[in-house]
Amino acid sequence: MRMLNWILLPALVITAAAAEIHFNFNDIPEGTTPAKFQSVLAGTGQPGDWKIVTDAVPPLLAPLSDKAPVVARHGVLAQTNADPTDERFPMLVFTGEKFRNFTFTTRFKIVSGVAEQMAGVVFRYQNSSNYYVVRVNALTKNLRFYKMVDGQQSEPIGADVAIAAGAWHSLGIQCEGNQISLTYDNQPVIPMLGDNTFEEGLLGFRTKSDTVACFTDAGVDYTPIIPAAQVLVNRVMAQEPRVLGLQIYTATTNGLPRIIASKDPTETGREGTDAEAGAIKDGTVFFGRDKGTVITTLPLHDRNGDFIAAVRVKLKSFFGETQDNAISRARTIVSLIQGQISSAKDLE
Repeated sequence: MRMLNWILLPALVITAAAAEIHFNFNDIPEGTTPAKFQSVLAGTGQPGDWKIVTDAVPPLLAPLSDKAPVVARHGVLAQTNADPTDERFPMLVFTGEKFRNFTFTTRFKIVSGVAEQMAGVVFRYQNSSNYYVVRVNALTKNLRFYKMVDGQQSEPIGADVAIAAGAWHSLGIQCEGNQISLTYDNQPVIPMLGDNTFEEGLLGFRTKSDTVACFTDAGVDYTPIIPAAQVLVNRVMAQEPRVLGLQIYTATTNGLPRIIASKDPTETGREGTDAEAGAIKDGTVFFGRDKGTVITTLPLHDRNGDFIAAVRVKLKSFFGETQDNAISRARTIVSLIQGQISSAKDLE
């Protein structure tokens, strides 16, 4: 029956509108760390000292007039702790969004370093032991890409590049599925890579050992990640647009369930009620009426019959509608979701 429901559901492509985040470090008070960024240390030694400093930065585009200023002083992000511990990797990770398919660009400048002069970007970051990284070394004049898996570094892939400490350069990363493209100073540096280790993750900046480095003009264009539960709701709403309300709830540690997907995505994260809690706990069906509408909460179960979520359906009522009629109508809607899941992981 589950397979039958899947076949009957029309094939729909649900896409998210493109989004953009620009990290304007110039708007952040000097000496502070940007909000939604977390300092992380891989390896040993002291944590990084990440803060906004004022520096001279050339314009992104060539000036139209020879009388225009060659550089301007404004706020940039800097890692200033020059602890020379070997195998010390300070990182500053943006925690405000996970990224799967994206293009990230930044300009950077390696200011100083005796043991190392190395700076770069981490992406599809999971934790301090699992991520991709691209970094540039001003001492050895090269760019390298590699991945860290459970703290173990893969064999690096890279190329020689022209770089010196004290000069601004740019890095670019594009991820589309398992394909990874890298640019240095707006030019491709190595052939496109293919890797399936990390599907999505966070973005951040990284240095090594005693490297002092600055970053500016950082931004990411990306396709927002839609949770699987929201994709299911979107599909149902495309097929049943007259449904007035549709939410999926899962249990939380505090006892009250929360919305993980909704016809109105702004509701995501809101707490549920005892009705949703009962549906998840023991499969209780809830029914109610409100101003010309009927509201039904029904359970979702996994392949073993265990209850894993609750679905709340709001429909317009009709004259003479009974509780059994309303529940039957709601079950038809819920079955479109139930037919596509076999475990709680299918909602993530």
